[in-house]
Amino acid sequence: MSAPPQTPTRRQLFGWAVALVPLEVPNYLLVAFTALSLGLIPIWIGFPLVLGVVALVRKFTNLHRRRAGWILGTTIERPYRQRSDRGLIVRVFDILRDPATWRDVAFLFVQMTAGLTLAVTQIGMLLGAIGHLTLWTWWWALPEDAEVDLIGFLSVNSEASAVYIAGTLGLVYLAFWWYAAPHLMRAQALLARWLLAPTERSRLANRVRQLTESRADTVDTQAAELRRIERDLHDGAQARLVALGMSLGMAEETVLRDPAAARELLAEARAASSQALSELRDLVRGIHPPVLADRGLDGAIHALVLAHSMPIDVEIDIPGRLSAPVESAAYFAVAETLTNVVKHAGASKAWIRLGYEEGQLNILVGDDGKGGADPSGGTGLRGIERRLSAFDGTLVVTSPLGGPTVVVMNVPSELISTQSS
Repeated sequence: MSAPPQTPTRRQLFGWAVALVPLEVPNYLLVAFTALSLGLIPIWIGFPLVLGVVALVRKFTNLHRRRAGWILGTTIERPYRQRSDRGLIVRVFDILRDPATWRDVAFLFVQMTAGLTLAVTQIGMLLGAIGHLTLWTWWWALPEDAEVDLIGFLSVNSEASAVYIAGTLGLVYLAFWWYAAPHLMRAQALLARWLLAPTERSRLANRVRQLTESRADTVDTQAAELRRIERDLHDGAQARLVALGMSLGMAEETVLRDPAAARELLAEARAASSQALSELRDLVRGIHPPVLADRGLDGAIHALVLAHSMPIDVEIDIPGRLSAPVESAAYFAVAETLTNVVKHAGASKAWIRLGYEEGQLNILVGDDGKGGADPSGGTGLRGIERRLSAFDGTLVVTSPLGGPTVVVMNVPSELISTQSS
């Protein structure tokens, strides 16, 4: 089970309130540079400036997303559309048409006013409380006839009144700060989430885009799989069956005049039929391994590991069976990852962890190899990512140079049956 999010302490919240004040400096600079870059678009230099400034604005707002999400105990997603690679001008206009860009700019203005006010208010309340509570300690430094107005109708004109009147007011300020400070920071975080989180419309648009890309990847994957099956049938089993037919035909012609030669031809036909059957079994196993249907994902993964000579540690904790398509996708994802380990990692051992939690199949495959794996590097990881995307699955690769490499895959899925005790 995942640990619940840690609630920020009062000290941490106050630390963020203090940090928000100097963060207004880059906030003001980003507002100024945003206006400057937009104004320079008519003379072309604004196009690269817009790209640079928007990148900085998004880094700045991502900082506030993480901060607000941490305060609220949730994760605030990034709402941006996928950037186009069709040229500088097209990229700029795609960014400017993205509503999330303008919501970021709106956040900069709101943070300059309302957000800063909420942060400064709690700082001012604490400083005011400290000032009132300690007024009597430095009253001696004031002139003898000094009189300090506190809140208009209250004033202090002696050390005794500084103790009782200012001290009491300081306690009121301190109590108000103690109660209100967390609520003010939460209000500031809610304001940030309101502007920086994806709207329902943007969620729907991003979801449609993801499904469109997933469907295209799935179609491409299925087409490639069909071409592979066709190629394997044409080059393997089909050729064996043609040779089998020719051997049987020749044996039929020679069985009467040369029985010995006919027996040799029949022996060749029998060998060709065995090879064809073996290739057909391999082909079927590549489409959907029989062990996966018989013993489920657990048994299929263990059978897969036994076929490798490399030491592989396996831990599987799945309290039942998943749907057949998900089990198949998970099996081939693990199989392809292990193939990558053998071919590219130079590892001496590997490990596999499968678990099921909160409606999601979690897969981890790691190795102690040389690292440097990149999903865009043509090592098969991109194909795994496309396979999992058909089920809204994700793939994350951590592979620093020198290793270890860890591939984490998550696939949303419901259990269709549970294991009997």
